[in-house]
Amino acid sequence: MQAIIEADFKPVDMGLGSDASQALCPKHDQEKCDECGVDYQALNRLAKLLVHNPTLKCPPPPNVVSQKLSQAINTTKEEGNTLYKQGKHRDALTRYTMAANFALQRPPWEANQFMREELSTVISNRSAALFELGDFVGALVDAEAVISLKRPWSKGHFRKAKALIAMNKEQEAMDALSLGLQYEPTNIVSCINPGRLRMTLT
Repeated sequence: MQAIIEADFKPVDMGLGSDASQALCPKHDQEKCDECGVDYQALNRLAKLLVHNPTLKCPPPPNVVSQKLSQAINTTKEEGNTLYKQGKHRDALTRYTMAANFALQRPPWEANQFMREELSTVISNRSAALFELGDFVGALVDAEAVISLKRPWSKGHFRKAKALIAMNKEQEAMDALSLGLQYEPTNIVSCINPGRLRMTLT
């Protein structure tokens, strides 16, 4: 095994930041340097996490999940849901953004699906809040983010369609709903055609 590792080993020139905990391109002092073909962003993020957690000798197995972080995400999201139901959409937007920021703090050694699942739900809710605030472009951007995170989930496609309808882009809305139906053919929400969708918005 060691021989296989050494056979693939390629030395790379690397500089260090002022605190000796940040890897940089030695020629340009950049974390990511296209000219030199190096990207130390993931490595530096891991190093930063280890520096700030001195009791952590090595990353735990990927099935170990930070329960405190999960609780913070869920609590903040539920606060946003409560505010949304009360019609306090701007306050709900703030909570959803906070929950999204928490979700993005998951360390790189945790299984990726946890972050994607939490983030897609929170961003979907934020898209709804932005829509209620009349920010249809923002709602569309968040809906697109949800689709990129969890493409088979029809709610992302529905959020996208709602934003497009509000922007008078009915054909694109129809395309979004059709794509959502491909993933969840029996989903009632995705079965709504743009005509009915427009009626619900007026």
